[in-house]
Amino acid sequence: MNIGSAIAKTFTDQTVLSAITSTIFIILLGYWFRKRGIFGEHFGKVLTKVVLSAALPALVLNSFMQPIDSKSMQQGANVLVWGILVYVLLIIITPFMFPRGDKDKNTSLSVATAFGSTTFFGIPIVGAIYGPKGVIYSSIFNVGYRIFLYSYGYIKMSGLKMSKDNVKKMFLNPIVIVTFLGLILWMIQGSMPQVTVPAMNKGVATGTMTTVAFYRIDQTAIWLWKPLNFLQSLASPLAWLAIGCTLGSSSFKEVAEDKLTWLYAFNKVIIVPLINLLILLLLNMTGIVNFDFVAVATVVIMMATPTAAVVASYAIGFDHDALLISKASFLSTVCAVVASPIWIAILNVLNHTGVLH
Repeated sequence: MNIGSAIAKTFTDQTVLSAITSTIFIILLGYWFRKRGIFGEHFGKVLTKVVLSAALPALVLNSFMQPIDSKSMQQGANVLVWGILVYVLLIIITPFMFPRGDKDKNTSLSVATAFGSTTFFGIPIVGAIYGPKGVIYSSIFNVGYRIFLYSYGYIKMSGLKMSKDNVKKMFLNPIVIVTFLGLILWMIQGSMPQVTVPAMNKGVATGTMTTVAFYRIDQTAIWLWKPLNFLQSLASPLAWLAIGCTLGSSSFKEVAEDKLTWLYAFNKVIIVPLINLLILLLLNMTGIVNFDFVAVATVVIMMATPTAAVVASYAIGFDHDALLISKASFLSTVCAVVASPIWIAILNVLNHTGVLH
């Protein structure tokens, strides 16, 4: 597959295309509602409260309701470890990617650079291009993402200090509690009491039977999984509406003229995935750790995603450079639309030339 055909495949895949257009269209809708006065000045904060209090906890818990694929466990373990280490690395280096003069802006942009929209923007693209194997790797990779996004990201964007009371408050946050609970349940499911039930795919019976841990509510308690699924589906669209609402206090001209926002978009969709690609290639060449092609491609594409809706929700909800992050979210989405098919093409070329296999 050459670069041209790889790009064409990306833009003609309906799943990929819908992921891109949904983000842009709903942000623009929020922007238009704010300009028309349908959304008030503070309505974005109301939306983010719903996201942070209900939609995100449901999203996090449901995301761990999936099996561990034994055939991909070795690669999955590699992806899991790298998915944790890379965020430690990004937490260290991203503050140096932006001007150091304004500490608050530096903090906001560094957090937004580390954490992209992997769940909605990344996973659909990975799944469309690399199939179920890519979805498994992306879900495993997201374990480290969620741990740091809902702990480190929450602390930095909320402005909490690492005092005893604030650390307690952070760990009592519903999102953080559900993240660690979900991670533990996901990891130990094989050793828990098992039940045999009709297999379900997104709440619909498949006509076969499956054996799962008793707490896999996506298979054993659809009556509980379904309302959580409805809640989790609100997370991204409500966050995008809030982004558009916040952007409504400025203009697209302001976004285009903001040099700091352009620097952010470049770092987010070019530099961060490039760092990941180079390190993974080095690990493969030295034999320290071996990642297969799909694993490398999954990581690179997940890291080339625009601003995470959660980070934008933090910025708006905590009044932490909300307008700057909203600008960054919109511009990085547009840039990711262009960059994602290019990254896919580069990865396919590396695969066909034997650099990745």
